[in-house]
Amino acid sequence: MVDNDKVRKTWPLHKRLAWHFRQYWQLWLMALPALGFTLLFAYVPMYGIQLAFRDFVPAKGLTGGRWVGMQYFRQFFQSPLFASTMINTFKISLGTLVLGFVTPIILALLINQIGSQRIKGFAQTITYMPHFISTVVIVAMLNIFLTPNTGLIGRFLGKDNVLDSPGAVAPIYWISEVWQHCGWNAIIYLAALSSVDLSLYEAAKMDGAGRLQLIRYVDLPTIMPTCVVLLIMNMGSVLSVGFEKVWLMQNAMNLPGSEVISTYTFKIGIQSFQFSYGTAIGLFNTVINFVFLVAANWISKRVTDTSIF
Repeated sequence: MVDNDKVRKTWPLHKRLAWHFRQYWQLWLMALPALGFTLLFAYVPMYGIQLAFRDFVPAKGLTGGRWVGMQYFRQFFQSPLFASTMINTFKISLGTLVLGFVTPIILALLINQIGSQRIKGFAQTITYMPHFISTVVIVAMLNIFLTPNTGLIGRFLGKDNVLDSPGAVAPIYWISEVWQHCGWNAIIYLAALSSVDLSLYEAAKMDGAGRLQLIRYVDLPTIMPTCVVLLIMNMGSVLSVGFEKVWLMQNAMNLPGSEVISTYTFKIGIQSFQFSYGTAIGLFNTVINFVFLVAANWISKRVTDTSIF
């Protein structure tokens, strides 16, 4: 019996591609809008990356400026704000990454232990509803709650506004992010837990397993591949702190603790009209994120044999 797959591997590349598109043209047609959208909005704008290496002059266009190489990168590395900006970005990003990764898993495991479907649905709805509140409203709520003397929380924290403290910016950002997105991020873990074979629970209970043992030996192994994939994807944006929220929380008092790469890039590139310098900072941020993504994927592939590429 002839193995058609082995035969096709001997064909020239153009012949294999022609056969592939004849077989799966419906799938490619369905994927075409998404591919076009990605190409248009993710890859075409990469043409502007060259601004990071040119002395951009708007009148001369993207390619009309003088080539300056790594000048703007060196300018950023030598900037007095480089160290503090990187520290603030890492502090806020890593804290958000850790808490935003762990808490949805814990919440999903707890909700999964609820026996009543009505109570489980109610708990899930209540926890993911904050996800739909806009960032502007969230920051306005933080300001109201933390107002000294009159705020729901601020009245217990003294006469000074907590949001004016540089050291308090990161914890407030972490807690508000977890509260807003924890329930929504737990949905994918609940979906993974719903696929667990009920016979595994019954067998574990017959062996004397309690709730903690069920979570440890049945639930966690089930969602672990999902956890690893999501962690790898989150590592790709470890330095991409949400610009809107930090920008809205920022004021003259907490600036030493709230200036991150995204806000610094906006101030340099847009407000100060230093487009090449801002592009260089943004490109540096993207490269670091890509390195984190590749490193996390490589480690995961070696340790757990799970990866995204």
